[in-house]
Amino acid sequence: MLVLITGGAGFIGHNLARRALEAGHSVRIFDDFSTGYRENVEGLEADVREASLLDDDALGAAVRGVDSIVHLAALGSVPRSIEDPKRSHEVNASGTLNLLEHARRADVGHVMFSSSSSVYGLNPRLPKKERDWVRPMSPYAVAKLAAEQYVLAYQQSFGIDTLAFRFFNVYGPGQRAGHPYAAVIPVFFEAIKRGEPVWVNGDGTHSRDFTYVETVCDVLLDAVRRRASHPEPVNLAFGTNTSLIQLISVMQGISDRPIQVRFRPTRPGDVPHSQADNTTLLNLFPSVVPVSLQTGLLRTKEWFDSANPSLQRSS
Repeated sequence: MLVLITGGAGFIGHNLARRALEAGHSVRIFDDFSTGYRENVEGLEADVREASLLDDDALGAAVRGVDSIVHLAALGSVPRSIEDPKRSHEVNASGTLNLLEHARRADVGHVMFSSSSSVYGLNPRLPKKERDWVRPMSPYAVAKLAAEQYVLAYQQSFGIDTLAFRFFNVYGPGQRAGHPYAAVIPVFFEAIKRGEPVWVNGDGTHSRDFTYVETVCDVLLDAVRRRASHPEPVNLAFGTNTSLIQLISVMQGISDRPIQVRFRPTRPGDVPHSQADNTTLLNLFPSVVPVSLQTGLLRTKEWFDSANPSLQRSS
């Protein structure tokens, strides 16, 4: 099976590409390397195409002949979207619509999309259910919501088998620090490795449903294999609720260095709490077994200890 992975040079994308190749799939990667890393795809037996989602000719050529698309390409980060809302919309919403149109014209029958738990925004309910009301707090979240709804609308309008997953704070080996929009776990590990203070945005009570990247890839590949589809969004997380202070405590337990914690104001657009109701996910993927936070953090630390996760992004 030929699988197109957009954003295949990114954190989740290159992990997925490696596991797809190991599973016997052929892989085509589409990435403009604006946020991905070139070394992530070096040595992969994959067809790598360098271009933007907004490049019609390149995108049209990339989708031809593929059996399934896993659409991970995005301009991530809430703070980045606040700095440049228009660019966030162009890539994350318009880029997704562009991909769907090319997939429809090329008769690609299966498309999966990585939406975000950030779409729930101001809704305080925990855990978050897919049918709960949404109220995005950032341009990034708005663009992700628009894109996921396009993905689901193309299922209804054109008969494409689609899945719109809402990702919840995916982490693991290959997720780098060393840039302004890095996620919290690599930033914390990088500070610990350097013997520097860990800076917490807010008072440390913000909580997240951290999901290990290997588990996410297992779900995505199972969906590719079974051509899985669903008419509504699907939370891709497992109902954990870990505060930043609790996260630091687990990191302290697996680290051989003391951790100094410092606090600063909460960032605009940050959702206070995030936790998934995973009923729909487990109904669709009953065999998935999540990796625990303790185990996932230990594997991530081992990668940090052996790699150079602060390498600056290639451009």
